[in-house]
Amino acid sequence: MSSIPLAIARPPAAAASGLAAPPPLSLYVHWPWCVRKCPYCDFNSHEVRGEPDEDSYLAALVADLDAALPRIWGRAVISVFIGGGTPSLMRGASVDALLAAVRMRVPLHPDAEITLEANPGAADAERFGAYRAAGVNRLSLGIQSFDDASLVRLGRIHDGSEARRAVDLALRHFPRVNLDLMYGLPEQAPEGAARDIDAAVASGASHVSAYHLTLEPNTPFHHASPALPDEDLAAEIQAAVEARLEEAGFENYETSAFARVTPGADARCRHNLNYWTFGDYLGIGAGAHGKLSSHEAIVREVRHRHPRSYLGAAAGGDFVASRHTVAASELPGEFMMNALRLTEGFAIDLFRERTGQSPAAIEVQAQAARRDGLLELMDGRMRPTALGRRFLNRLTGYFL
Repeated sequence: MSSIPLAIARPPAAAASGLAAPPPLSLYVHWPWCVRKCPYCDFNSHEVRGEPDEDSYLAALVADLDAALPRIWGRAVISVFIGGGTPSLMRGASVDALLAAVRMRVPLHPDAEITLEANPGAADAERFGAYRAAGVNRLSLGIQSFDDASLVRLGRIHDGSEARRAVDLALRHFPRVNLDLMYGLPEQAPEGAARDIDAAVASGASHVSAYHLTLEPNTPFHHASPALPDEDLAAEIQAAVEARLEEAGFENYETSAFARVTPGADARCRHNLNYWTFGDYLGIGAGAHGKLSSHEAIVREVRHRHPRSYLGAAAGGDFVASRHTVAASELPGEFMMNALRLTEGFAIDLFRERTGQSPAAIEVQAQAARRDGLLELMDGRMRPTALGRRFLNRLTGYFL
């Protein structure tokens, strides 16, 4: 991967980041529309009112990428993730044009992972075939549950049979498929969660993202909470989910991520691994977030959030709504908040590579976490213990 030349002169006011070279770079593309907003969802997604102006939005995405090129010039992109919203509402030709524009502007790694999120309620063989022909090699399906009653309670637009059909279609077209599942659902018992996991395992998908349903602020579920399992029952359900996936040969490599990992066939999500190891990512599209490193600083960016605002910004070529230079004092906490999500933690040298700081910056906090049994140091790696994984918020709190 190319790096930004360190010999470039920087303005006198710029503070050196301490990085010898920028980390790996990913690209995130946000599609902001969906058919219907789910009552638990706090993502930047908007219900479709008629047909979205797909061509104008695609043109804005390309212009956004063009405007960002000076900040990533010469750096290879190791992964692309098209998320939403429901990107499977996009025409195949639009995905093809988008990825062609990316390839024309940045060095895309020959083995780049290219993921597109899809909703079972907006899945068909023709579109899946077109996405695969365009270069998408990983599909992430928002299943949430295979149970009809649970899907109704979650406000999903698909039922269990449509979920199974979408999985079959995905496996027919894509070499790697992820299934998003939720547990701790309204009125859910451990047996119901186990049936969802069994269905996911039986499908043949190589990756499962299993999340506990949470009540996020400013969502209908937060304002009128459904009857959720109590804390003890939720813990029982989570333990059953994790045990069942482990028995089926899935490695719980990150807090909510499970993958089949065998010699020559590693199904872990490389795009998300770049997030969790404090890599860089350029985010384009309405409300997209980004993190970009250089010899000067590590900067976080946020695009204009609402599709109308984002499209309006295209006229002036100024897509960034806010830009924040991460202070040196914030970097250890940001790094640890991500890296400690990984079951195997991280090589201690990675802390220096990604933050430009000495590991001594986290020594006192790490010692305290080790004394409390939440963190362990082994073979040059720092990783959460089983207790630390269970109480991850408490563990990361030492470093924030």
